[in-house]
Amino acid sequence: MNLPFQSDALGKLILRLTVGILMLFHGVHKLLNPSSLDFISKQLVGIDLPQALAYGVYLGEIIAPLLIILGLFARFGGLLVFGNMIFAIVLAHSNQLFTLTDHGGLGLELQIFYLLTGLAVFFLGSGRFAVKPD
Repeated sequence: MNLPFQSDALGKLILRLTVGILMLFHGVHKLLNPSSLDFISKQLVGIDLPQALAYGVYLGEIIAPLLIILGLFARFGGLLVFGNMIFAIVLAHSNQLFTLTDHGGLGLELQIFYLLTGLAVFFLGSGRFAVKPD
């Protein structure tokens, strides 16, 4: 039975726009403040990875969100966001893994939101309202 407000395509669009737009803000901030990559570079060196990997943040926080928003290779964009968040959690937020905020929320709830919504886009795809529906 199709209910009047039941639409998988619209739900996928809302999910894509939510994760894409919110993540893009992080990427634009890093683009406007390139010195923010210094912290990421130092963290990478600390776990014996090359500093150049820090530029991958532009892939995960600018290119991937744009792909997701447009619905152009959205699954790939979702996978990039997921990978970006794995790195973010390992490099910058691992000390918050089992912490709670002052309001009782999980200390990593924002990071986990991006991690899982990126994964959801990967599994769900772009939906009908996309430049390249899949």
